[in-house]
Amino acid sequence: MSITVGCDAAVGGFCGLLESEIAGGRRRYLMLVLASASPRRQEILRNAGISFVVQATDIAEIPKPGEPPEDCAQRLAQEKALEVFRQRPDDLVLGADTIVIVDGEILGKPRDAEDAARMLRLLSGRDHLVTTGVCLVGRQLPAAGGQSPVANSEFIDTRSETTRVSMSVLSEQDVLSYVATGEPIDKAGAYAIQGIASRWIHEIEGDYFNVVGLPVALVWRMLNRSQWPVAGKN
Repeated sequence: MSITVGCDAAVGGFCGLLESEIAGGRRRYLMLVLASASPRRQEILRNAGISFVVQATDIAEIPKPGEPPEDCAQRLAQEKALEVFRQRPDDLVLGADTIVIVDGEILGKPRDAEDAARMLRLLSGRDHLVTTGVCLVGRQLPAAGGQSPVANSEFIDTRSETTRVSMSVLSEQDVLSYVATGEPIDKAGAYAIQGIASRWIHEIEGDYFNVVGLPVALVWRMLNRSQWPVAGKN
């Protein structure tokens, strides 16, 4: 499984510090591992000055019958985080999953161009909700606040963020032309608010970055709550 590094030299030179401390037999800092191959989530973390590495998962993003949307997003985020944590138990792992909800229906990533067009027709001229589940998994710190993890003890912090989005009316030509660009294919709800589809999003209520794919302010609060020293987190 490939692992890519999202560290930025501008963030305190953390990657070099981590390597030198491991070589010296000490490990004061943890690496944050993003359990997602999404380039959008990676860009959001980089822009926020949070260093990380990427280790993607192959969790099937399928809602369970009758599963409430928020529960679905949180469950999938947790499954992704736990899968990577089992392979990297000495690090902090961040999982995330984004879904779109309209008329109670959960819209994940479209199966194909036809499914993308179906989703866009559903969203046209209406409000919808975008929910991202976020899960942070790591070892528990000692009660006294020491810097060594507690053996066989872990914390799982799972939360979600929801944003209301208003989309303009799309003509059939709008739908077909947009699908033909390929942009909708790997996006929940078949659109990218930061891309071509931005021309049709006239109002949002809530966290913009949540719609892009990662509510970074929520992630930052979760990292601080974990009390672990992580790259980009003082």
